[in-house]
Amino acid sequence: MSVFQLTVRSVVREAEGVLGLLLADPAGADLPPWEPGAHLEVTLPSGAVRHYSLCGDPGDRGAYRLGVLREPAGRGGSEEVHASVGPGTVLGVRGPFNRFPLVPAERYLFVAGGIGITPLLPMVRSLPPGSWSLLYGGRSLASMAYREELAGLPGVTLVPQDTEGLLDLDAALGGLPPSTAVYCCGPEGLLRAVEERWEGPLHTERFGAAGSDGSEGSEGGFEVELRRSGRTVRVEPGRSLLDAVREVVPGVAYSCEEGWCGTCETKVLAGAPEHHDSVLGEEEKAAGASMMICVGRSRGPRLVLDL
Repeated sequence: MSVFQLTVRSVVREAEGVLGLLLADPAGADLPPWEPGAHLEVTLPSGAVRHYSLCGDPGDRGAYRLGVLREPAGRGGSEEVHASVGPGTVLGVRGPFNRFPLVPAERYLFVAGGIGITPLLPMVRSLPPGSWSLLYGGRSLASMAYREELAGLPGVTLVPQDTEGLLDLDAALGGLPPSTAVYCCGPEGLLRAVEERWEGPLHTERFGAAGSDGSEGSEGGFEVELRRSGRTVRVEPGRSLLDAVREVVPGVAYSCEEGWCGTCETKVLAGAPEHHDSVLGEEEKAAGASMMICVGRSRGPRLVLDL
């Protein structure tokens, strides 16, 4: 999927530390359709690539809405958005992609932590009242984006930590029918807490790494044949597969380098990949048909990739 250019139509303050961006086609053309749970891969003016969930109305083909949290301790993308992106800024976009789709269920529970509300907002707005509930936690009420929109929807519980403490996950999950589809997006600690408490259908989206950085995992090194390039590279212990591949294929797509965005997913032609990502499901990992080369390694001495 190629990159296309969108213009920032407006920038608004959605909450403390959160900016809302509306992106539109410069010529006013309709944008590609999307469904709740989808995200965009955005190339910022500096060339940095970041992923942001779509949090607007899927029925509005005229604009994409994003919510961007300022993270001073992050990798610099959110700082650039907050400091340098304004109305008229041109951004490169790929997508929409959807690795967090809303599946059919009789009942839903949504659990959001901080900016994790963004992919969940279109989901709850698309469902009939009474079929879902949302538990949304944040540092303070002022820091919780889209709280005014959510206040008008039945089934929403806002839990600002400074006045009400942490989310009571035991109470929220304890009495649910086991067939309830639970969706959770937020910090890693929240996701792990939900995973520990819920054995029914669970759908999660991470905004950070869940495990290995890809330089660990295999005791020894391994060889990787890049079939389309006609080259074989050696991946030594302590070095990531992505770094080795980039020596031969410098334009290979990647973004997060932590195994959660899915940009570097690569087809495996032969060999047994060792997965360390949070994108693929257990069945997909067992099949071994593809891997995230930013954190993945090889279980054996050799892999063959479609690169």
